[in-house]
Amino acid sequence: MRTPTTAAILAVSLLLAGTAQAQAPQSFRVISPIFGQLVSFAMPSNFAAVFENTKGGHYIREAVLKGETPERWTQMITVTGEKGMTLTPGASPEKFAGTIAGGFRSACPDSFAARPFGAMTFGRFEGFAAVIGCGRVDSGPTRHSETALLITLKGTTDYYTIQWAERGPEMDEPPVNDDRWQKRLLELGPIDLCPIVAGEAAPYPSCVNKS
Repeated sequence: MRTPTTAAILAVSLLLAGTAQAQAPQSFRVISPIFGQLVSFAMPSNFAAVFENTKGGHYIREAVLKGETPERWTQMITVTGEKGMTLTPGASPEKFAGTIAGGFRSACPDSFAARPFGAMTFGRFEGFAAVIGCGRVDSGPTRHSETALLITLKGTTDYYTIQWAERGPEMDEPPVNDDRWQKRLLELGPIDLCPIVAGEAAPYPSCVNKS
C-alpha cells in the first residue's frame, strides 16, 4: 500500500466567478514546483492530496474527494511530470495524450471511448485536452467505469498532465460526451506554467501575480 505524503503545494483561497460556477465548490490555487517549472491550476476545495512520489524522471501527485482514499475513490485529480520529455523526437501534447489514451484502450478494448477537445494554449505553452474512458474496468474494489478529462502541457523542458477522473457504475460506453467535462476544464483554470525563480519560496509571488 502506498503511504500518503504531504504535497508541496500552495493553497491560496479563490472564489470561482460566474453564474455557471456559482454552486461549484470554492477552489484554491495550487502552485507546485515540478522539475523545471511551477505548475499552476485551480483545485476544488473538497479535494485533498493523498499521494505524492518522484521516481527518476517521473512525478505524480493524486488528490481525491475528502474522506476517500487512493484505493477507494469516486473522483481523483492527478498531476504528473515527465522530466526532459521535450527532447524526445516527435513528441507533442497530442501524441502524449494519445499514448495515455492507448493505456486506457488496452485496459478495456471493448468499452473504450474518447472525445478530443483539441489543441489548446495555456499561457504561452502548447497543450491538448481530451476526455477518455473505459465503460468497464476491473481494477479497484469492484468492476466500474472510469472516465477522465486529460490535459497535457509541453513545458520548457518537461511535459505535464492534469487529469480529473471519475469512477461510476460499469456501462457499455463511458460518458465522454457529458457536458460536465467541459465545465471541469473551466474549473481547473487558469492553468499555466511559471519559471522557478532562484531563492523564491511559497507562496511563489511571481506565479501568483501572473495568474
